[in-house]
This record gives sequence, C-alpha cells and structure tokens, in this order.
Amino acid sequence: MNKFPMTVRGADLLREELKNLKSNERPRIITAIAEARAHGDLKENAEYHAAKDQQGFIEGRIKEIEAKLSNIQIIDVTTIDAKGKIVFGSTVELLDLECNKELVYKIVGEDEADIKIGMISYTSPIARALIGKNEGDEVSFSAPGGEMHYEVIQVRYE
Repeated sequence: MNKFPMTVRGADLLREELKNLKSNERPRIITAIAEARAHGDLKENAEYHAAKDQQGFIEGRIKEIEAKLSNIQIIDVTTIDAKGKIVFGSTVELLDLECNKELVYKIVGEDEADIKIGMISYTSPIARALIGKNEGDEVSFSAPGGEMHYEVIQVRYE
C-alpha cells in the first residue's frame, strides 16, 4: 500500500481522535447498549438499535484511522531545507491578481484539508500549481470557477 503524506499536526489530530474513540466513545456505547438490553425486547427497542448503529460507526472509524496511521508519511516542513520553494506543508501567502485580494493557504494531506481555515489538499488544482514555485512567481491554473491567476508573496515553513 502506498504511503500518503500528512503534516505533524494532522497526524497528531488523528491520534487524538483515535484515543478519544477508544477511551471515551467506545466505552460510552458499550454502556448504552447494556442499558438498552436491560429494557427487554430488542426487536422494538429503538435505543438498542441506535446504539448498535453508533457502535458500528465508531468501530469503522477506529479501523479507518488505524489503517491511515499505519500508512502515513509524516512530513515536518520545519526540518526541510526547501530553499524558498513551495513544498508540502508550506504556508503560502498569495495575491489574487484578478481582484487584488491576499489569501493564505497551507498545503496539507487530503484528510487535513479544510478550505474554511485555509488548509488545502496537495492534490487540489491550486496546490499542484503552487508546488515548486518561489516567492515572486506568478501562478495560473484552471479551477471550477474558471482560470485563476495568483502571485506568490511569501512562503513560510511553520
């Protein structure tokens, strides 16, 4: 199986979620199932079926996270000498040349991506266009909204 990249922060968040699922959520569901069982007839017991559904979801998520953690390649951008180039994990300040608006993005793994907080997947069109560029470079790429044009203002490794 191929390794997939993730930032240190992303791996820490996955580990925290796994710890929470195993130490808090799993025991809570086991208790809820036991309580629902105590109420009698399981065929028409909505609490029991809801708890079993939740248990299935939690166990599935635990397996998914464990599989991801066993196949990640953690990339700590603070230890890489990228010589000013945009690489995985870089924080990039951009100027939108169409509307003269500044944007800041961090290039992260697919599971970490959240555009609302400026985290973009390395597989996104903008990240693919940015990787390998330097401060001062202009970048153009096709996005669902049309052709986009940016200038790289600053590259940070944080």
